Order: sequence, then C-alpha cells, then structure tokens
Amino acid sequence: MNKELPAGSTLTHYRIVSKIGAGGMGEVYLAQDTKLDRKVAIKFLHEEFSKDADKLARFIQEAKAASALNHPNILTVYEIGEVDGKNYIATELIDGQTLREHLSQKESLQLNQILKIGEQVSEALSAARGDGDSIEIIGNRRSKQTASSRSTPKNETLPPM
Repeated sequence: MNKELPAGSTLTHYRIVSKIGAGGMGEVYLAQDTKLDRKVAIKFLHEEFSKDADKLARFIQEAKAASALNHPNILTVYEIGEVDGKNYIATELIDGQTLREHLSQKESLQLNQILKIGEQVSEALSAARGDGDSIEIIGNRRSKQTASSRSTPKNETLPPM
C-alpha cells in the first residue's frame, strides 16, 4: 500500500481508526467493524504484492489456513477481501505486544513464565500443524500465536511479571 489510510476513512463496513503496524507484506490498521460494532485488525497487502500472483496466493492461503482453525491461542480470521484494488484480511484485534517486544523489556523471565509461554505456543502449533509468524503477550498475560499479524485467550494465565 503506497498511501497510509487516514483515520475515519471507510472501506466496506470497516472504519479506519489508526495505523498500528507494518511488516514485510503489508500494513495493519485498527478499525471499527460498523456491522458488528467491534474493533478489528485489518492487514492490507502491499500493492506490489497484490500484483504478484504468487504472493497474493500466499496471502490468501494463509488467511484460509488460519480461518479453518478454532483454538484459543490462534488468531481468529473474520474475512478476506478486496476493495479498490487493496487486498485485506480482517482479524480479531489482540491488545498486547509481540513476544519480541515483551522480551526486550525484561532482563530475564522466570522458569515458570518460560514454560507457560512454551506450553501455549506448542499447543497452538500442534493445532495448526505448522509454524506461526509471531507471538503476542496479551495484557492478561496470555500468549497467542498470530498468523502474519494478530483468538480468544486460553483460560490459563501467565504468572505475574
């Protein structure tokens, strides 16, 4: 995507609130789903990738694979689509920080914290039978695998940090 979407702009039934991130394949925005009245994350594929049939197919394949899973530690995909030539994936919004961000703020983690994160990640990977691109630590101390960007948290929490 060449131009950042301004806050307040609307694409289908999503109202853009703000840009919340960017990665190798696209940009992620916080948006309001005006049909279901909920906050979502929308990842827009970079324009150059939308024009590349292989990269677009990968984007769609990842969205389909994630949407087929129902696991507390795996991101929930709401829909994929295209509007005005912009390909996107709408997912649940996870309020947290990446595992990398979390670890960079700590000198070290206690063994029980490491084991709890490892357990949740391995359960998500087992359910997906594949690899995740990133991991988030949610505000309530739960970890979650995210497919290319950001589920309802598992009933267990990580120990206080």
